[in-house]
Amino acid sequence: MAKHNHTGAEGEKLGANWLLDAGYQVLEKNWRYSHWEVDIIATKMDTLHFIEIKTRRTKKFGQPEEKVGKKKIENLINAAEQYLYLQPQWKRIQFDILSISILTNEPVDYFFIEDVYL
Repeated sequence: MAKHNHTGAEGEKLGANWLLDAGYQVLEKNWRYSHWEVDIIATKMDTLHFIEIKTRRTKKFGQPEEKVGKKKIENLINAAEQYLYLQPQWKRIQFDILSISILTNEPVDYFFIEDVYL
């Protein structure tokens, strides 16, 4: 597995655990439809959250959340539309980004951006 794939997988595992500790119920991990993917689909209270997780091991290229661009958000929205077609009971949804920095000799840093949109 390439190093960036390993970092992404580690970040998704850390992110799922962080969300559980924050009171979310994780429904799906790496949910796919066609060529779209949602890293985590979770609920908290009465809201369904579609969560993109971005992980970095260095700050050399900026913060992890800076790599979530317009195309990624559009793909997240498209995947969410299909998920909601299959699970129509949800009335409230939200798109979020969980940014994770895994830096050498530092504690893992989490930055949660809620309710993002284009």
